[in-house]
Amino acid sequence: MSTAIEQRIPPLVAGDKLTRAEFLRRWEAHPEIKNAELIGGIVYMSSPVSAEHGDMDGDVGGWLFTYRMATPCTACGHNTTSFLLDDTPQPDINLRILPEYGGSSWVEGKYLGGVPELLAEICRSSASYDLHVKLDLYQAARIPEYLAILLFEQEVRWHVLVDGQYQLLPPDPDGLLRSRVFPGLWLDGKALLAGNMQQVLARLQEGLHSPEHERFVAELASRKKAGAQ
Repeated sequence: MSTAIEQRIPPLVAGDKLTRAEFLRRWEAHPEIKNAELIGGIVYMSSPVSAEHGDMDGDVGGWLFTYRMATPCTACGHNTTSFLLDDTPQPDINLRILPEYGGSSWVEGKYLGGVPELLAEICRSSASYDLHVKLDLYQAARIPEYLAILLFEQEVRWHVLVDGQYQLLPPDPDGLLRSRVFPGLWLDGKALLAGNMQQVLARLQEGLHSPEHERFVAELASRKKAGAQ
């Protein structure tokens, strides 16, 4: 008969080297742990979230949610535990195409499996692990777009996957960043960093009323019809 000590499951500790199965076993046994990631087999646990981080997370999430609402067949979420290769990151925000419309990610049990089309992270600085071990993971997992908001440097870095390697998406002549995967997803990075969400959403609305967004919505709808035949 097992003793009480043998039945106890240890909590996650930053720096532990675990398999995904053991990581999930320990996490699910300790619901008091809210934020933890397994990257390269190593456990990472975030420190308390600052107001600056939380505010930017809300602003970026609001921008992506607005796009999602205008773009049927897509979904977005915050802090979703995800299965990428052998690791288990918890990206700040994701935007994805639903699998029945040709998307490459799906709900797997309680978590997100596959490859979301866009991930976003709010980073303390360029020294953050979001721009090192996590960027390497997202690139290896072939995440098509990775948006990183650097709070200290006040910089927006939009990475796009080109031939298996990330390249920084340059702004267009009008200063806007435009997604390659989600037509109509336009971002005024300077306005975002300044906290001017009225400007951010105004530029996004222009993208949502563009011909390329209209074509994208129609294309997504046709994928569902083709799959139903």
